[in-house]
Amino acid sequence: MPGGHYLTPHQKGIVKRYYKHKDTLLRQKLGETVSELYLCEDPSKAARLWEKARKALLAAGANPVWVEKQVAERNFKGLAEIVEKLF
Repeated sequence: MPGGHYLTPHQKGIVKRYYKHKDTLLRQKLGETVSELYLCEDPSKAARLWEKARKALLAAGANPVWVEKQVAERNFKGLAEIVEKLF
């Protein structure tokens, strides 16, 4: 790396394990977001959670048109179906 910025072997191991388990981490994050949305009663918190779910689904490779439609309609059931189909 330019400028002498190198990763130690320990840091390289951390980065390697992160990318090895990235899909598992994303699945867990989406599952937690769906659960939080289901239980959420605060409209402002729900809006933030919907945005978080939208970004995570797009990062996971879900169909952008379908994701945007479900988020715009605030369709919780559709969101859960997308998450289930992805993983």
